[in-house]
Amino acid sequence: MAISQKDVQILRDLAKQQADIAHSKRMQGIVRDWVAHGSGAPSRPMVTIEYGTFADEVVTPYLVCEGERAREIEARLRGNLVGHLLFEDDAVVEDCLTLTYDAWMTPFDIPVTKDAPQSGNSLGHHFAEVITDLKEDFALLKPSPIVIAKEQAEQQQAELSELFGDILPVEIRGRGLYACPTQDIVHIMSMETMYLSMYDYPDQYHAMMDRLTDDYLALFARMEQEGMLLSTTGSERVAQGTYAYTDRLPNDLDHYTTRDIWGFMDSQETVGISSDMFAEFIFPYYKKVSDMYGLLSYGCCEPVHPIWEQCLSKLSNLGRVSISPWCDEAYMGERLRGTRVIYHRKPNPNFLGVDVALDEEAVRAHIRQTVQAARGCTLEFTQRDVYTIHNNPDKVKRFVQMIREETADFS
Repeated sequence: MAISQKDVQILRDLAKQQADIAHSKRMQGIVRDWVAHGSGAPSRPMVTIEYGTFADEVVTPYLVCEGERAREIEARLRGNLVGHLLFEDDAVVEDCLTLTYDAWMTPFDIPVTKDAPQSGNSLGHHFAEVITDLKEDFALLKPSPIVIAKEQAEQQQAELSELFGDILPVEIRGRGLYACPTQDIVHIMSMETMYLSMYDYPDQYHAMMDRLTDDYLALFARMEQEGMLLSTTGSERVAQGTYAYTDRLPNDLDHYTTRDIWGFMDSQETVGISSDMFAEFIFPYYKKVSDMYGLLSYGCCEPVHPIWEQCLSKLSNLGRVSISPWCDEAYMGERLRGTRVIYHRKPNPNFLGVDVALDEEAVRAHIRQTVQAARGCTLEFTQRDVYTIHNNPDKVKRFVQMIREETADFS
């Protein structure tokens, strides 16, 4: 798809802006703080805002390119600068444009379909149920086909390098692995069916989890064979809006295995079962996958404290754990204090996403509670799940500023 000279110049100017910021004194300081944060050394709490869910308010309005492909590239470049320019958070602006290799599988070879409103911007949706009775429908669970899309990244690298590679190098970098088996399951059966299947058909449920786990391991093995696993020790992304910075993994290998890089898992879908059931029906399979990672980042919105003692505390490679708004902060602070497991706090998104104006008193109280709970831990904040900022980036900037003020004496 041809890009006009006018659009090319816009992209080149943005590439130069990114390169300049990446080499700035301020960005060099942010990177040093991330390195300290990931090494377990005393460091200030890091703060990032995940903007993807409201990109239409902080990226789309600024697009000026005319061509479709140019606008896609422009959105990527402008997105790289959002945190730094609009929010003044700790987002890392890299001295290159990074691409990653892509590979995926279709769990059980069952296409996922969902129903959603045809108009408006509602987030509501419903996944079509394929499995309604696990025992009767078990034959529908076929091996999961794998797709390797390595060449796509290499083609993009060549295209973008030609556009602005002399200003901003284009590199293929690593990223954390990702596996959330229970999410895959509720995409093909209802949550009610998933819960009842553990009770009604325990043998079939175990067999389903075992097969899905093996399929994930097969996907990762293919990626390893294809040379698609690369170092994750710096500004490479790990799921949940954070970075890979660590000194606990290698960064100088000719060939990487899954045990040399970060991986991510969560199980939001099992919040309705007991910790005993989680330990019996979920954790053995999650551990089988996570044991293949060098370091594990665990959790999303689910509270992790109910499964800490029986399950998560048994993971020797746990590097980061999500402390969501529904988590017992004090309990997890006691468990993580003095360890190298990062206390990855996810503040309540309502302050930014629901309230038109910040309730500053409530925000400060919310952050102070975290500061008190996480004393002695390596603390990190990532604000996620905000779907509108009411077209007010300054509100987000103020939110970040208040977190910094309330954590100024954190230790």
